[in-house]
Amino acid sequence: METPGLVVYGEAAPFSTALRSLVNNPLYSDVRFVVGQERQEVFAHRCLLACRCNFFQRLLSSEPGPGVPSPVVLSTVPAEAFLAVLEFLYTNSAKLQRHSVLEVLTAAVEYGLEELRELCLEFVGKALDVELVCEALQVAVTFGLEQLQERCVAFIEAHSQETLRTRGFLELSAPALLPLLRSDKLCVDEAELVLAARSWARVGAAVLERPVAEVAAPVVGELRLALLAPAELSALEEQNRREPLIPVEQIVEAWKCHALRRGDAARGTPCRRRRGTLPREHHRFLDLPFKGPVP
Repeated sequence: METPGLVVYGEAAPFSTALRSLVNNPLYSDVRFVVGQERQEVFAHRCLLACRCNFFQRLLSSEPGPGVPSPVVLSTVPAEAFLAVLEFLYTNSAKLQRHSVLEVLTAAVEYGLEELRELCLEFVGKALDVELVCEALQVAVTFGLEQLQERCVAFIEAHSQETLRTRGFLELSAPALLPLLRSDKLCVDEAELVLAARSWARVGAAVLERPVAEVAAPVVGELRLALLAPAELSALEEQNRREPLIPVEQIVEAWKCHALRRGDAARGTPCRRRRGTLPREHHRFLDLPFKGPVP
């Protein structure tokens, strides 16, 4: 009876190095991509991409015709991110960079590359800082990456004031901003959060060419106006007349909480203090102390 064969393995490093030399190499290439807004030409090999990734298997399933085949245009993925994806497909490894890892993560999700996605998520988790976190939160919300979203929200809760001043915060979509405004653990006072929401809405209004109030409508209901002192609420009401941001009905509800001066009637999210809420005289009537862990 024939003895079963034995699988033997050579050194992995030379194999990986050899394959890496084929990334974006026109030698023996049989498919060209034009990628990103910069329309950079990238060379690849159909059989390798098809056997490593179902997305490319479907994309490249048709046989090329005679002559020089037309390039495959992928305009939404930046060239640097696409080359990182190719490197991973060829070598099962990739060099990730802080400035482009979210673009690689986006491509990994869109192309169904689960292992690369997990590697990117691990990298982002370690690289999170005030400048990166809002961009990461936006990607997490867009693609339903719940663990990354939770990690980003927790980071922003601990670094609220610094994060609100970043460009990334101003560029968040409304669905990405909502989990922040719903959080009890933000280390920021409500007056500052109202100002940040107005700045965010102004930027969105300029980009979308829509009224500030219309842009703000999906999120301003999460602002807890009853936490503001009467003088602050009056000033907000006056500013709101000049530049509408918050529905009048929401301001009226905040005034009701002041008028009733009773915690029972004021119970609910609009009156619940956040971790960073500064104390005001009327808060003693709300009777809703923050019960989360003290940092």
